[in-house]
Amino acid sequence: MDKHFSKFLAIDLGAESGRGFVGTLDSGKIFLEEIHRFPNLPIVIEEHLHWDISGLFEEVKNSIRLAVQKGHDDIESVGIDSWGVDFGLVKSEDGTVDPPFTYRDSRTNGMMERVFEKMSKKEIFARTGIQFMRINSLYQLYSMNGNFNGIDKLLFTPDLINYFLAGRRLSEYTIASTSQMLNATGKCWDGSIFTRLNLPSRIMAPIIHPGMVIGPLLPEISRQAGLGRDINVVAVASHDTASAVTAVPSSEDEWAFLSSGTWSLIGEEIDNPIINELSLASNFTNEGGANGKITFLQSIMGLWLLQEIKRGWEKDGRRHTYDELVSMAQDAEKFKCIVDPGDGLFLNPTDMEDAIVDFCRRTNQPVPESKGEFVRCVFESLAFKYWSALQKINVITGRTIETLHIVGGGCQNEMLNQFTADATGIPVIAGPVEAAVIGNILVQAMAAGKIKSVEEGRAIVKDSFKLRKYIPHHDAGWDEAYKRIHFGL
Repeated sequence: MDKHFSKFLAIDLGAESGRGFVGTLDSGKIFLEEIHRFPNLPIVIEEHLHWDISGLFEEVKNSIRLAVQKGHDDIESVGIDSWGVDFGLVKSEDGTVDPPFTYRDSRTNGMMERVFEKMSKKEIFARTGIQFMRINSLYQLYSMNGNFNGIDKLLFTPDLINYFLAGRRLSEYTIASTSQMLNATGKCWDGSIFTRLNLPSRIMAPIIHPGMVIGPLLPEISRQAGLGRDINVVAVASHDTASAVTAVPSSEDEWAFLSSGTWSLIGEEIDNPIINELSLASNFTNEGGANGKITFLQSIMGLWLLQEIKRGWEKDGRRHTYDELVSMAQDAEKFKCIVDPGDGLFLNPTDMEDAIVDFCRRTNQPVPESKGEFVRCVFESLAFKYWSALQKINVITGRTIETLHIVGGGCQNEMLNQFTADATGIPVIAGPVEAAVIGNILVQAMAAGKIKSVEEGRAIVKDSFKLRKYIPHHDAGWDEAYKRIHFGL
């Protein structure tokens, strides 16, 4: 008798850690089992920051092997998603890849300005619709100064892993859209950008879309994992934000999403890119979605600020759990100081605590003194930034957001969730935590014909996971604090 359930292996690679989950689709619900979790830390080579791509691939293979060992030798496919913009270069001679640079490496310093000497911001945005950040793939590629000899293909992080798994050099649409080299309306590489900047379009891989079966897992990898049969490698919405948005359990008409983690990605799902002077001035981006839609969003440095503060304290031997830090923030003075999380000062500072103090002094605000005040400053500042982003979305789209869905690891932060509801004045629905993993699984299920649409998948998510709703509390302190801010959010 045929089995009544289906299993899929989702591997979600983050800029700090990776994890593998088996998702079982059974009787209209998804059940998750964590298989493997592993660190992903940059390595330093000749004073530059790189990703250990070989080590990541070994952990991906370990995830497949461990899934089999834990009784899931009946998985139907595997899908990979990851953070955006970073890429590796496959060599023509032997197909090998050197460790890719990380987006936080300093090689992109000043590259945007050099690119703008050849092609204006307005022209680039008109073609790509992508938010301007020095970490974008375009500026990483331009920093290579024409050194492309012996390079066959540029592959983004999940494309690289797919290449290692299935042997095909292809570029999935949602991850390619983060590069600022993809034409937003044509969904293809933009030839004018490559020509104007003297970049080789020949190294760009063919574009494929979420739900495409790339091919079977290479025989040697199947053998090492202990699989006795072929399983497919599926191109999911391989940008982790696109995967997370796929899993947003929305049922409202006017909703926005916030994928909350190291970065905060806040936006709305729309049918066509919004490319105009207002979206350019507001630094919004039009990235690819899983269902042919556009994720119109703003990228904000999110819980990175808290992660770096915590890391700095740990170096000095001051160790605290996140629960302890939240408790300290609860007792700290309200609205003592507010920072702009999007300020370049916070991208990769030597010391995040010092960076926050510097920003407060620069903006004539009191500086935080206790640990609780630092943590509360981060949470209140993020909530204000989310409010600002939602106001801009309302103006640009001409619609009014009525509900905010927070997904990802940050949705577990109850204090920040409540602050966000209070600051924005709209209900917040938190969950699921593993949104990127779930979205990854949903696309694999669609590729296998088990789910017909993203909408059906979202209904399944809503029935499968516990969600929590936060109702805004009126606190005049938010309005008073905003009036004191003398910098633009």
